[in-house]
Amino acid sequence: MDLFADIRGLVLGAIDTLAASGALPAGLDMAGVLVEPPRDPSHGDMATNAAMVLAKPAAMKPRDIAALLAERLLADPRVTAAEVAGPGFLNLRLAAGAWQAALRTALTEGAAFGRADIGQGTRVNIEFVSANPTGPLHVGHTRGAVFGDALASLMAFAGYDVTREYYINDAGAQVDTLARSVYLRYLEALGEAVAFAEGSYPGEYLKPVGAALAAEVGERWVDQPEAVWLPEIRAFATDAMLALIRDDLAALGIRMDVYFSEKSLYGSGRIEAAIERLDEAGLIYRGVLDPPKGKTPEDWEPREQSLFRSTAHGDDVDRPIRKSDGGWTYFAPDIAYHWDKIERGYTQLIDVFGADHGGYVKRMKAAVSALSDGQVPLDIKLTQLAKLWKDGAEFKMSKRAGTFVTLRDVVDEVGPDVTRFVMLMRRNDMPLDFDFDKVTEASKDNPVWYVQYAHARIASVLRKAAEAGADTADATLARADLATLDDPAQLALIRRLADWPRQVALAARHHEPHRVAFFLYDLAAEFHALYKRGDDLPGLRFLDPGRPDAQAAKIALARATGVVIANGLAILGVTPVEEMR
Repeated sequence: MDLFADIRGLVLGAIDTLAASGALPAGLDMAGVLVEPPRDPSHGDMATNAAMVLAKPAAMKPRDIAALLAERLLADPRVTAAEVAGPGFLNLRLAAGAWQAALRTALTEGAAFGRADIGQGTRVNIEFVSANPTGPLHVGHTRGAVFGDALASLMAFAGYDVTREYYINDAGAQVDTLARSVYLRYLEALGEAVAFAEGSYPGEYLKPVGAALAAEVGERWVDQPEAVWLPEIRAFATDAMLALIRDDLAALGIRMDVYFSEKSLYGSGRIEAAIERLDEAGLIYRGVLDPPKGKTPEDWEPREQSLFRSTAHGDDVDRPIRKSDGGWTYFAPDIAYHWDKIERGYTQLIDVFGADHGGYVKRMKAAVSALSDGQVPLDIKLTQLAKLWKDGAEFKMSKRAGTFVTLRDVVDEVGPDVTRFVMLMRRNDMPLDFDFDKVTEASKDNPVWYVQYAHARIASVLRKAAEAGADTADATLARADLATLDDPAQLALIRRLADWPRQVALAARHHEPHRVAFFLYDLAAEFHALYKRGDDLPGLRFLDPGRPDAQAAKIALARATGVVIANGLAILGVTPVEEMR
């Protein structure tokens, strides 16, 4: 049950009835009609913009349409007041029973409460992390990993058929550099002194890889030319790094459905097939690009290149697909990779990139638009950096990695649940300060503690009620007389619970899992406020053994709150706690 969707349906039905009677024109487009909480809660429970949206196509004044709608809506027993406000907004107040019915639904649906079918089984591919397989994941990857995984869970909860995918960049020069670095660790494991050249990977994480290689091949490649050992060590090192990356992701509770190798595109004909498709559409040509902005003519040499006419699909400039030596540019396999996704039957694509890839957004969207004839949307979400702090200073570098703070550094310090929740308490495109001291303190300023404390308090209420002999089964609580829940603080909490399905739908449509984290924090605040009011008003205390019927209703409210918190945390990949230490 989505109460907001139900009332929107009521509004749309009223519009249809008015159109049938001739009071409104027939065939009005109602896609833009919304029902949502008013900005000022004193204005009512819900507000609709229907009159504002329909005024121009109906050639009527918004307030006149709002007055017609108000009369119709008041005929429904759930609506107790319908007031025209401002230029034509319609504020609605609902009967307490309407809200209480939403609470009952939370108890009967349990883990399914809030699930939606807005995705209608749409096949969505979400590609995220996709770090070069040259070392452990660092804190920048951590934010993208958490965001991508939570987005995948959110969209699955909203009815999409979601695939989590990792693109392995295993075809570039960086993999050769990895192989050479592992070769040095291999020699080191055999007792030789080694020196790492600038640009290599000197982190200690390669020591066990070199030792494993030495154990497997012995001295076979000592004093051998690079051409002899490079291909095999490259494959060995890449496999080892992917195993390390999988372990890093598992530490955050992330499991990828697909690991797609860039290398598999070369020699398979798939790059050629993708470019041929663009060529058939008249989008590949030989041409000379203008000099890049900010460079003098002396810095740039004009030359004819094979170009993708990406400007025909919204890009700023056309893009090269071949280098001067005839090889493919980095963009060409990316085009082929996305063509492969389309051919696999995905009808919606989402890529999660670091903020440093912002310049890649328009060209990639242009490529997908061209490859799919504009039928497959691509949304690229950029994640800003997370800056780490501890003891008032920036967190120090990782000795194990050599040059950066790893994902494991963060998880080992505070655990996966805290890491995930805090990473989602900011929009993905906003910088994030991750303060190890603040995220572990027990205070309202620590959002993960605050939400978890609400869930633990609810679990405590249920335990104590059960110990006193109350039946706390969901089926029993769902049959409780909820009419006694009429205090403003109780109703405020119920209204917040009833908004959960709408929030899920909004977050899924906009690809914004942070909305779930924000909602949970606000829900926890409503619960804590009601719990605290019980200190001064015994009638609001959840445990009320002298009034078993009233107690059942209040425990039902607590349990429904716990259901929503647990459902929201599940989307975020955070385990709800039953007790706080």
